Amino acid sequence: MILGIETSCDETAAGIVDADGRLYANVVASQAKIHAEYGGVVPEVASRQHIRDIEAVVSAALKDAGCGWSDLDAVAATNGPGLAGSLLVGVNFAKGAALASGKRFVAVNHLVGHVMAAFIKQPAGDAADSEGADSVQDAIGARHCKVMALIVSGGHTELVVTEGSVRDGFQFKLVGETRDDAAGEAFDKAARTLGLGYPGGPAIQHAAEGATYTGSFKLPRAWLGGASEFSFSGLKTAVIQMARRHGIDGSAIDAAGDLVRHHHVAAIAYEFQQSVVDVLVTKTLRAASDHGCEAVALVGGVAANGPLRTRLVEESDLPVLVPPISLCTDNGAMIAMAALLNLREPGESEFDAEVVPSLRIG
Repeated sequence: MILGIETSCDETAAGIVDADGRLYANVVASQAKIHAEYGGVVPEVASRQHIRDIEAVVSAALKDAGCGWSDLDAVAATNGPGLAGSLLVGVNFAKGAALASGKRFVAVNHLVGHVMAAFIKQPAGDAADSEGADSVQDAIGARHCKVMALIVSGGHTELVVTEGSVRDGFQFKLVGETRDDAAGEAFDKAARTLGLGYPGGPAIQHAAEGATYTGSFKLPRAWLGGASEFSFSGLKTAVIQMARRHGIDGSAIDAAGDLVRHHHVAAIAYEFQQSVVDVLVTKTLRAASDHGCEAVALVGGVAANGPLRTRLVEESDLPVLVPPISLCTDNGAMIAMAALLNLREPGESEFDAEVVPSLRIG
């Protein structure tokens, strides 16, 4: 039984999985409402809130799993990448807990955690079982397999070849990343420009669902000559310019607001979302083919976006692993799952591990 702690940004999270990667607990305390006032995450505010929340979150995870500290075999925590102050809270709590309870401490790369979220098995009897999700995970994760993982979140947009198996471990090779803004960051900035609030991903998706016409709201796609890299800064600038042309100044529009502005905001949100999804899906499937992958995984906070999930599954000729939405956003279960790979071999606690805000994958 492994306890994973995640505090890389603005979610205080703890999760527990067993040796088979079966989920026992997944508790998350979100700070979204706190940071919405500022239009984005304030690092010092985030780290202070982690201190307030972490003990209660871990206790709730242990309760949900029906176990105590003596039942655990290891305690893991994200040590990067992320906000330095936030990372310190989780790492220091996990080290202290591991030392006090005599358990092994494991430092985990946040990005590896996101990839491993695709292999977490849902609790027995969960709806995911009846939908066949676990059987797909077993078929791919139980044998040596090459998977193209698209990691999309507020701070990352990366294509990672993930080769190996859950039993024997994985090797990760970074084959593409963003040259500027991450996809999630672009969603946040576009939402702020359109007056839709924070966080931007759900706000953009909700607004786009109300779009009634989009013909005159075409936005660019950055193909970059077919490279397995991404760029969203030009799209962000195009949204700002289009918003200004239609009198949208970033102020919120309430239900009684101007109907024309409502239509314009919805149409721009729709086209922005389409642009991001087009690029992400096309480049991921092309990269999977170029690298001879046998499956595709969609992970990270932006993987919760409905049109992105739907398009990737519909257009892929390969099996697609997509975690449930609760495991797409930052969570402790994915950190526990990633730590499981380290625990396959005997080893010492990593009490000398430091936080690495700029840690990379592969």
